[in-house]
Amino acid sequence: MTAQLKIAVVGLPGGWSSERLADALAERTGFRLLVDLGKVSCDLNSGKAYFQGTELTALDGLAVKKVGPAYSPELLDRLELLRFMEAKGMRIFSRPSKIIAVLNRLTCTVSLAAGNIPLPPTVVTEDVDQAAQAIEAFGPSVLKPLYTSKARGMALIDPANGVREDLANFKASGNQIIYAQKRLELPGQDLGLVFLGGEYLATYARVGNRDSWNTTHRAGGKYAAYEPDAEVIAMARQAQQIFGLDFTSVDVAETAQGPVVFEVSAFGGFRGLLEGCGIDAAAAYADHIIKELEA
Repeated sequence: MTAQLKIAVVGLPGGWSSERLADALAERTGFRLLVDLGKVSCDLNSGKAYFQGTELTALDGLAVKKVGPAYSPELLDRLELLRFMEAKGMRIFSRPSKIIAVLNRLTCTVSLAAGNIPLPPTVVTEDVDQAAQAIEAFGPSVLKPLYTSKARGMALIDPANGVREDLANFKASGNQIIYAQKRLELPGQDLGLVFLGGEYLATYARVGNRDSWNTTHRAGGKYAAYEPDAEVIAMARQAQQIFGLDFTSVDVAETAQGPVVFEVSAFGGFRGLLEGCGIDAAAAYADHIIKELEA
């Protein structure tokens, strides 16, 4: 036990992965604190931050598992609190600036494209006519909100049924920017390649439910162990290197045209690794954080 270290977890009280990481750190250090960012205060004059009477800036480190219950632009403001704490000398895993770079789907996609990572055919525009033209060229496509996870808010759109009304409805539901991606033919699954400290850890597959177009767990998908070939691992390694996260899952699809990356996640992978591969990601991440702090 590394009793001298005090490492708090930023996450969701009661959340499966947040509680699991807090438990793993407590088992190793004897200290347990799960921090809800919505209840944190930062005193910009003194340079201190507090959560329910605990001075967070006096701890040895923070492990970020979740910054809010749902993806939204407001999470960027919460991450600014962590950025303030980091500026005052706190060690944070992953660094707030690195999380900011993947939180917004468009920011993440642009960084991947700039890094020459293979992506599904994608068009981003605010103009309905331009989006309609792209989708008519793509064929069946998926509209994706910029802030989302587990396919929430995504919509299938097929040019055979007309697209302008669907696009207008998508914009009216709060999506000023239309992010349209060609729907790829997948072999019934997609992959999560997990990296810890930049090193490849393992891969789990999300095996789809025949009743749903996506493979997410919330849509009935199941996790399974998977061994991708070296080309896929190399591509995912290159993708995650762009962002420099301490723990990340790279979402990959193997298609007839070759593998592509959907996104890089700052928060996913715990359940997929455990249920699919029998790997306790919380324990591995806790060990990594302690090693980094003791270095």
